[in-house]
Amino acid sequence: MHATTHSSPPLIRWIGKLVDWLVIGLGGSLAVLIFINVLMHAAGKDLAWLTELGEMIMVWVTFLGGAAAAQRGAHMSINEFLDKLSPTGRKWADAAVQTFTLVIVAVVLYYGVGIVRGSWGNVLTTLEWPMAWQYMPLPLGMGLMGVFVGWDLILILRGVPREQRYPSD
Repeated sequence: MHATTHSSPPLIRWIGKLVDWLVIGLGGSLAVLIFINVLMHAAGKDLAWLTELGEMIMVWVTFLGGAAAAQRGAHMSINEFLDKLSPTGRKWADAAVQTFTLVIVAVVLYYGVGIVRGSWGNVLTTLEWPMAWQYMPLPLGMGLMGVFVGWDLILILRGVPREQRYPSD
């Protein structure tokens, strides 16, 4: 059973699929924009708004991609020490790591919301959109990570081992 697929509540599964599709769609859009931009540069032309839009999409893909990784337990970890623990020790170590992660996510979310709120009055140079749109994926990605990490913490506390929460494919 996968933490965000089989054993998770329908809302978390739906959020996970939405995040996945957003990353796929935005990533594909970014690839197309980069290709168009390369062709434009090869032709000696430059569309500054195209570069700025690509930068914004890259920020969105980065933070949504972080949330997608969190739902799969795919963030980098060094498990040599944790793998040597007893099942009970591993449970509490995993719970401590996820609790610490939730604290960090909450802090970044809090300050990210402040950055977004404070940037509505500034505009992007060429697109002339509120700069808040460029900063918005920071708190959004952190909120989504919080959902997935929080659910994983619940499963840990219920005694579901990592191998069952995140089976290797």
